[in-house]
Amino acid sequence: MAPVTELTVGQVARRSGVAVSALHFYEARGLIGSHRTSGNQRRYGRDVLRRVAIIRIAQEVGISLADIGAALESLPEGRTPTRDDWSLLSTAWRDELDHKIAQLKKLRDGLSDCIGCGCMSIDKCPLRNKGDKLAKEGTGARRLVLPSPRSLEEAT
Repeated sequence: MAPVTELTVGQVARRSGVAVSALHFYEARGLIGSHRTSGNQRRYGRDVLRRVAIIRIAQEVGISLADIGAALESLPEGRTPTRDDWSLLSTAWRDELDHKIAQLKKLRDGLSDCIGCGCMSIDKCPLRNKGDKLAKEGTGARRLVLPSPRSLEEAT
């Protein structure tokens, strides 16, 4: 018996643990590819299983689908991604993740200061009014009304 070289969408879903709708979504976004049979059914190469695994892992650590797509474009089509491929992809994402971690730590530390404030002072809040840039406009709420894009640029 010859090994199966192509998989149906149901087979990919069962083997990857990803819903059929998610596979269709990934395909629509260009993250994975398939071809159609003469009966108009999707068929996937076996390499799609590893690609789906990469997509899911990257999503779980917070990588955007746009960044995942860009990274997957660098891989040869039709070849199962290798350990070396994963090493290149994960290394490229590491700096982005380190930056996000630093931002989250800063946010966490800022929230600790907010416990004493109780959000009673939006004009002095280091999270909502970083550097107190809105104080020059006087007292009162400034961020409760949707600002224009230009005023956002001036305030940041």
